Amino acid sequence: MELSEIRIDKWLWAVRLYKTRTLAADACRAGHIEIAGHTVKPSRSVRVGEIISAKIGIITKTIKVLGLIDRRVGAPIAKLHVEDLTPLSEYAKLAEAKTQPILHPPGFGRPTKKSRRAIERFIAGD
Repeated sequence: MELSEIRIDKWLWAVRLYKTRTLAADACRAGHIEIAGHTVKPSRSVRVGEIISAKIGIITKTIKVLGLIDRRVGAPIAKLHVEDLTPLSEYAKLAEAKTQPILHPPGFGRPTKKSRRAIERFIAGD
């Protein structure tokens, strides 16, 4: 069965841009997903050939829809359905953020487990 259109939250999850469909839907509701310069709702249909802008962490990925899938598949198969058009300057932002040291204010002692996890999430770009 060939798909002609699919919900954008489901497609973003299937091509592995977001870890869960809920995170993809939340990103749509927060205005982090745009198609043709317009923010989209999670229920909006996506079609082959559309250009999607997705804010993920501190970078904005630009991707082109090459194929439609409605189930989460392995990474090599997912790559066949998406083309990454993200400029290298966006990836440079991510690399720059990872090289900057995260300063822990003096006098506060060791970071707590909660703050250490927050620092690790920040470094990973989640």
